[in-house]
Amino acid sequence: MISADARGQALSAYVAVTAAYWAFMLTDGALRMLVLLHFHTLGFSPVQLAYLFVLYEIAGMVTNLAAGWVAARFGLTSTLYVGLGLQIVALIALTQLDPSWTMAASVVFVMAVQGLSGVAKDLAKMSSKSAVKLLAPGEKGGLFRWVAVLTGSKNAVKGVGFLLGAAMLGTLGFLWAVLVMAAVLAVILVALFFVMPPGLPKGRKGAKFSEVFSKSANVNWLSAARVFLFGARDVWFVVGIPIYFYAVLSDGSEEGNRAAFFMIGTFMALWIILYGGVQALAPRILQAGKRPEGELIRAARDWAYLLFVVPLLLSIAVLLSPGPSDWLTITLVIGLLVFGAIFAVNSSLHSYLILAFTKAERVTMDVGFYYMANAAGRLAGTVLSGATYQIGGLGLTLGTAAVMVALSALTAGRLQETEETVIKA
Repeated sequence: MISADARGQALSAYVAVTAAYWAFMLTDGALRMLVLLHFHTLGFSPVQLAYLFVLYEIAGMVTNLAAGWVAARFGLTSTLYVGLGLQIVALIALTQLDPSWTMAASVVFVMAVQGLSGVAKDLAKMSSKSAVKLLAPGEKGGLFRWVAVLTGSKNAVKGVGFLLGAAMLGTLGFLWAVLVMAAVLAVILVALFFVMPPGLPKGRKGAKFSEVFSKSANVNWLSAARVFLFGARDVWFVVGIPIYFYAVLSDGSEEGNRAAFFMIGTFMALWIILYGGVQALAPRILQAGKRPEGELIRAARDWAYLLFVVPLLLSIAVLLSPGPSDWLTITLVIGLLVFGAIFAVNSSLHSYLILAFTKAERVTMDVGFYYMANAAGRLAGTVLSGATYQIGGLGLTLGTAAVMVALSALTAGRLQETEETVIKA
């Protein structure tokens, strides 16, 4: 029986971790929108814009693979602090960008800074998600509820960050926007040192790096499904849709650019906020507390097939349209919001299953490996976002998303209920 003091300590640690993760994701969303829109106005092509985020995702892959071992070795609070600190360094470094540099030098510099930000993000993410497994209450439905709250609220905050980034770009300008975010995050980090309660593991000296690679078939298949799921989102989300909307909404004037920034930022923010809100509701949508483990595992496949229909229909709508129009823009907005809602259920279910499939003693290892797969999917989606939009426009971009969702459904279909799997739905 867990004492009231232990429950209170766990809840305090969960609140502190969640608050730190919120602060980080607010700046992460704002920074992405700042970089995308700022460099698009400087004349970067869709492929060049995609390059800016490539090292961010590569760094995420490497970081997640190593961070599971680092956290197991040195403790979750250490990796959380380092993640927040590196984001501050990345933001300050970005202020050193010189407008007189050549296009190639600017791309390389921003790629490097974004790579550092990618390391920071995935250290913070792995620490926060692993903490949930260790802190969540043991009663029926506790794990899924706590995962859903952390993940859903994080994405809602990131959505606000998208809007904040676009708003600051239009009002403060690029340099001051970045400096303000660095200052706020520094205050959060200092405060965290004083308010973080005990309750997270300190690490174990005997942790081996080879333990990162899971021997669980379910962990490996779920990670593969995650690659395709997030590739399907980022293939249109990173470059394709923002640049398409900018072309439709901006008239080329300074005032027109500013208006386009606000409208694009608002849409991206609403999408992420909707995504986060549905994630938080996923346990209720799935009726997870009333369903046996086998049904929840199969749901990962079924919801992916449902998601597949959305980008397929949107791709057909774009291909049948003679060109940009109000009708097409409205169709895309509605369709992508529907995509976001269904995608959120898929994502939340994945985030729950990875914690359910793993054991407490290797949670950081499996979560790190899983989020390495997540970063691999984002990397593939990022590269394909710029390439498919430049080669075949929005129709090819959305068609590629449909193919990737189908592959996610097929790999999720390989998940199986086993004797070792204990899912506390």
